[in-house]
Order: sequence, then structure tokens, then C-alpha cells
Amino acid sequence: MESSTATSGGGGSRREATRQKLYEAAVTLIAEQGFSATTVDEIAERAGVAKGTVYYNFASKSVLFEELLRHGVGLLTASLREAAERTAEEGGGRVDALDAMIRAGLLFIDRYPAFTQLYVAELWRTNRAWQSTLLVVRQEAVAVVEDVLRQGMASGEFGADLDIPLTAAALVGMVLVAALDWQAFQPERSLDEVHAALSRLLQGRVSGGR
Repeated sequence: MESSTATSGGGGSRREATRQKLYEAAVTLIAEQGFSATTVDEIAERAGVAKGTVYYNFASKSVLFEELLRHGVGLLTASLREAAERTAEEGGGRVDALDAMIRAGLLFIDRYPAFTQLYVAELWRTNRAWQSTLLVVRQEAVAVVEDVLRQGMASGEFGADLDIPLTAAALVGMVLVAALDWQAFQPERSLDEVHAALSRLLQGRVSGGR
């Protein structure tokens, strides 16, 4: 998974590149065989590095996976925020911004399907050491959508009775579930088709035909 920011300095860049390799290896292996069955040796081998390199970058396999979740959701959050900001710069309304965020979410999931599967699965687990971290980073992504909904409510684009936290969570969940269903059961559909279907739902549920 690529980082959304560049790291200054040659040493920092090399370390970031190594961490990216480890993220890619971990997400692929854990998606294939589960967290418990995946070993540090396998992650190191898949990444093409020594086992010691894994521990140099991450204290344990659990820490690696926790950082992987933080990193991946951070990329998703950044893509949602960029979509909303770009729409505002182009003069679009808040419904347009939400629509752009839906497309950005679909593009992210299409690019990182294994990560998305792991993320959704981990949201339902309550016995993981990284559960609190996962809840925090999830809220960061949802908060981006909440901001746009609040702006739309303030401008009168959305009704005053809109439940912002629940609506934001529902929109994020809709994109995640629809995209995973698309990839698993309807892969013949294009991203444009899936986006169009979700866009129609957005127009009906959030704007209320306004």
C-alpha cells in the first residue's frame, strides 16, 4: 500500500519503502490465511527481507498489523478528504462532495481489496489488542463525511433533522459493503456502474429530492 506522503531524507525514504513492503506482505498473507496462522517468517519472506528487519520496524506481528490498519484507513481518509476539497474548489455543492467521496472510496477499495476485506472483518472483532486503535481511525474516516454533512445542513442543502453521525456511518458502510459485494459477486460490473447505483441512493436518501 502506497503512502500518501513523501518522506524526506534518503534513510527515511528507504525505511518507508521497507515498511510499505511489509504492509503489502502482511495484508496479502493475512487475507489469505488469517492473522493467527500468519508468521513473522512468512511476512519477511514475502516482503523479501530478513526476519530481523520486521522487528526493526515493528515490535511484534500485532504492532505491524495495528500499524497496517492505521496506515490503510489513513489513506482512505485522505482520499475522502481530497475528493471533498476538490469538489469545493470546483464550485460543487455538498451532495456533489459526498458523491465524489463515494467514488473515491470505491477507487480505494478497488485498489486495495485485501486491505478492505481485513478492515471490515476486524471491525466486528472485539478481542483484538488493536481494537481501540481501529475505532479511532474508523472515526477519523467517518468524521470527514460528518463535516460535509454539517456544512450541507448549515447551508440548507440538507434537512435540519438529518442525523449526522448515523448518516455518515451509513454512507461509509454502504460504500464498503457494496464494493465488497461488487468484487465478490458482481465483478463483471464496472466501477462507473457501481458508482452510479450508489449515487442514486445518495440523491434519494441524503438530499431527499431537494
